Amino acid sequence: DDQQAEASYTFGDRSTSDIVVRLRNEEGRDDWIYCHSKILTEKSRYFSDRLSDKWPTCKILDSRYCVEVICQESDYDHHINLLRLLYVVGSGDDDVPEDHHLCHNVKSALGILCVAKDLDCPLVVTACVNYLEAVPWEEGEEEEMLRVVPMIGPEAEPVLARLQPVDQSAVTGIFSSALRFATSSPPLPLCDIKASAQEQIEYMITEDDDAPLLIADEVIKLEVKECVNSLFVRFFQCLEEVSSKNGLSLKMVVSDLSWAFQILTKMEMVRDFVVTWVETSEKLVKVVEAMETVAETVEIRVKVTEVTSKVVEAIGYGTVILPTMKRLQMVKLWLPFVRETKPRVDSAGSNQEEDKEEGVRCKIDGEIWQALESSFVSIILALPSSDQAEILTEWLSKNGVYPDLTEAFEVWCYRSKVAKRRLGLLGGEEDGKDMS
Repeated sequence: DDQQAEASYTFGDRSTSDIVVRLRNEEGRDDWIYCHSKILTEKSRYFSDRLSDKWPTCKILDSRYCVEVICQESDYDHHINLLRLLYVVGSGDDDVPEDHHLCHNVKSALGILCVAKDLDCPLVVTACVNYLEAVPWEEGEEEEMLRVVPMIGPEAEPVLARLQPVDQSAVTGIFSSALRFATSSPPLPLCDIKASAQEQIEYMITEDDDAPLLIADEVIKLEVKECVNSLFVRFFQCLEEVSSKNGLSLKMVVSDLSWAFQILTKMEMVRDFVVTWVETSEKLVKVVEAMETVAETVEIRVKVTEVTSKVVEAIGYGTVILPTMKRLQMVKLWLPFVRETKPRVDSAGSNQEEDKEEGVRCKIDGEIWQALESSFVSIILALPSSDQAEILTEWLSKNGVYPDLTEAFEVWCYRSKVAKRRLGLLGGEEDGKDMS
């Protein structure tokens, strides 16, 4: 009978109500909400205490028929929704019924959860926790979760499960899987997913406001090395089988190599990459220069230039130490290549009226051209003087076109002019030491 009576109770039904909850705030709102003591006392320990004989005001007239609750304006609606929820929770299911609208968004559920904690309503707390644990959140809501939920207590811990850090083995596992996919050659429809994997891998190992998600140990470094090696295997295959049909494959694998270099730089593992690129440079330049002059070839030149820029920067600034002949070879191979590539790229990039998309694809950031210039100057100035003279003579014969080697020319002139005096002084000092 009690269960049937309880089931027949309706929130706000004055005809069957035996108690009023008077909800007030400092802004002057004052609502009389008609409720049922059986519902309130069974589902809220706060109301159970207020309506018990133990409460200090139990002897005051009407105290058993009117309970005053004072709240903030920001929590006012949450209190009303909580009272409504007391009528629907606890019917054999801890979840809020699917057709119920009181927890229709995260903000509302969080507000009700806080009130339920204050008024000691465990069933409503459970209902809100179940709701919040299951629904998606916006990024701003995640911050609110982290602020509010820990204050609720251990019963709300499941809500934050999705935000908890995972153990290092799980991070390593997902990194390895993502890395293998990021260095694979999937069908074109999956390329966007591959690009996302590459982006997230870089994010995982980058130190910004937060520490890197992954610290590269020897196992991780070996995995990275193997994946980069597999990229180079595909790269070599493309060079052997290059044609108009597989130009797209060559462009994609060079693009992947450009990304891989970024990863290796962050992990301080670029040496093997640089050495491999240097050894492959002669064949690569011949293959690309032999390709037909079409838009796709310009795109390949763009990608090759981007990777070469990273490699010569590592050589020019001493990140990777190579013998003199290797450094000289890089200058003699790539200086003419980039000199020929820049006007082609500039022309393709300015031809956007005919094909805007192509213009974008064929564009190189001005900083890359500048970085190439600076790197070539650094490499040249570290070569023997006679090799510098040969390179600068060839550059001047081209009327000083890109890349601008003016700085190298000026330094060479100064060094050459003062060389005899410098070395003479050095020799004199040595002679003086011998005489003493």
